[in-house]
Amino acid sequence: MSVRTLGVVMNGVTGRMGYRQHLLRSVLAINEQGGLTLAGGDRVTLKPVLVGRDANKIADLAARHGIADHTTDLDAALADDGNVIYFDAQVTQARVKSVLKAIEAGKHVYTEKPTAESVREAVALAEAATAKGVKNGVVQDKLFLPGLLKLKRLIDGGFFGRILSVRGEFGYWVFEGDWQQAQRPSWNYRAEDGGGIILDMFPHWHYVMENLFGKVTSVYAKAVTHVPERVDERGLAYRATADDAAYGIFELEGGIVAQINSSWTVRVNRDELVEFQVDGTHGSAVAGLRGCRFQHRAATPKPVWNPDLPVTARFRDGWQEVPDNAEFDNGFKIQWELFLRHVLEDAPFPYDFASGARGVQLAELGLRSSAEGRRIAVEGL
Repeated sequence: MSVRTLGVVMNGVTGRMGYRQHLLRSVLAINEQGGLTLAGGDRVTLKPVLVGRDANKIADLAARHGIADHTTDLDAALADDGNVIYFDAQVTQARVKSVLKAIEAGKHVYTEKPTAESVREAVALAEAATAKGVKNGVVQDKLFLPGLLKLKRLIDGGFFGRILSVRGEFGYWVFEGDWQQAQRPSWNYRAEDGGGIILDMFPHWHYVMENLFGKVTSVYAKAVTHVPERVDERGLAYRATADDAAYGIFELEGGIVAQINSSWTVRVNRDELVEFQVDGTHGSAVAGLRGCRFQHRAATPKPVWNPDLPVTARFRDGWQEVPDNAEFDNGFKIQWELFLRHVLEDAPFPYDFASGARGVQLAELGLRSSAEGRRIAVEGL
């Protein structure tokens, strides 16, 4: 058994997601477990090369975790033959240019979503990667959440019978930044900087629907900017030009209808920050980040509408929890390991740039639907 070290250029890891989920809980976590054991018994460890615009920030981050290689020169990092994979967690506006550089340098590319701000650019990335013959992948982390894995177990087991509808609720209150600091960066609320909840979340909902329930065939969406003014990281007021809430209806193949609300202006009155209720002819389920509850048709109560009497039934008591039946690792780490196997063993990896482009397409059509006030068919790319 041999041990191989693989260089991974990581761009944008000073941001919250790039640092916590990708550097700390994925790449470094893989090394802490002794690397990734391949099918033949060999092990691979990762050598992260941190790239960022701010030399001090990137140096401080590297020192904190004992990482030797860090630079502000992306070209130099890509020129090193020992660096086999390029990972991008930058703001969306900076992504296309950097990913194209990595493709041209012959690196396999793994990137956060959305892959681009427009479907034209997203398709161009997919075509460039295919032409160059490099492996490519897009983060689709929610598929690996324990709650959605349990939901998929129900789907694969035929629990629902014929699935009728999906109802999703996502979001929380993001503080305006005046009397309490905002939990998200200010660029998220400026359209000119690539912000907006549709561009951020519709690619997520696309891969969830596509992988669990079926191909999306149409979208009707309403995008809203509920909070028109916010305060940025410097304490300066700015005009919010991007949508902070979106209300979408999606038709899926097989006649399934999905309704998904996405909002940074909602106060949470549910068990988890995201929940999906799936109703079918034989049963229903509600899945969140970690938990999943279900109710079979044989255990479905018979409510009677009577507004003149108080409700005595405790409807939630009629639901059961799907058991874990497995140990659930960090979803980002799971997908990192799948992508590494894709690069090193040619293992299947369906979450490629083409799937990322379809997610960007749904976001673009959602914004168009809102602007035009009509349902729009989703055509094949």
